[in-house]
Amino acid sequence: MTEHRFSDEQRAGLYRAIHERRDVRSQFLPDPIAPEVLARLLQAAHHAPSVGFMQPWDFIVIDSPDVKRAIKALYEQANAEAAGNYEGERAAQYRRLKLEGIVESPINLCITCDRQRGGPHVLGRNTMLDTDLFSTCLAVQNLWLAARAEGVGVGWVSIVDAAQLAKVLELPEKVYPVAYLCLGYVSEFLPKPELEIAGWRSRLPLDQLLHGNTWSGQVDDDALLAAIRDT
Repeated sequence: MTEHRFSDEQRAGLYRAIHERRDVRSQFLPDPIAPEVLARLLQAAHHAPSVGFMQPWDFIVIDSPDVKRAIKALYEQANAEAAGNYEGERAAQYRRLKLEGIVESPINLCITCDRQRGGPHVLGRNTMLDTDLFSTCLAVQNLWLAARAEGVGVGWVSIVDAAQLAKVLELPEKVYPVAYLCLGYVSEFLPKPELEIAGWRSRLPLDQLLHGNTWSGQVDDDALLAAIRDT
C-alpha cells in the first residue's frame, strides 16, 4: 500500500538527513541560530514519541558564556579521567581527538528527563522503568534530524559527570540530564563520522547484526539480505 507514502523527493530528504547527520565537534561557526529555526528544532524534539505519552523532556537553552565555561570545565575534568582508560598509541590518539564544541557553538542545549512526570503509574512503563529515558532519547534524535535538514550541526557532549552537570544547571532532584548538546551552523558536514575518519572505529556491516526470530537464529530471507547489501 502506497497511499500514505511520502513523495520520492520528501523520502529522499528524510533519508538524506539520516545518513548525513553528524556528531559535530570541530566545524562550528559563530553565526547565531535564528529564533524561528531554533523554535522549529525544539518543536521537532517535543513531537517525539513517548511511552504512555508521558513527554518526560524539558529543554534548557544555554547561551551564557559563564555557564558554557562551567560545563567546559566539567568536560575537561571528565575527559582527563577518560583518557586514563587507554594506553600507548590509543591513548595518544584519544588525546588528539576533539570531542566537544561547548564554547565554540552559539547555543548549548540540555535535554532532561523528569523521572516523575506522569505520576507513579505511567501507561506502558510498569515493567520497563527506563522507558522515560528511552523516550527522551527519541526527542534528541528528532531534534538532530531536524537540525541536519536546517543545516544546523549538533554535537552530543557525553564526557561529563551527570551529577555535576545537574548541579551547574540547578536541576531538581528527580530530573536527569540525558543529553548535553552543542548547536550551531558549521563550515561543513563531514562525509563520514569524525571518529571513523580519525580511524577510531568503523561502521559495522548491517547484515552482520541481523538475527532471525531468536539471537541464535539467522535471517533466511535472501531478498532482504540482498536489498540490505545493495543500499
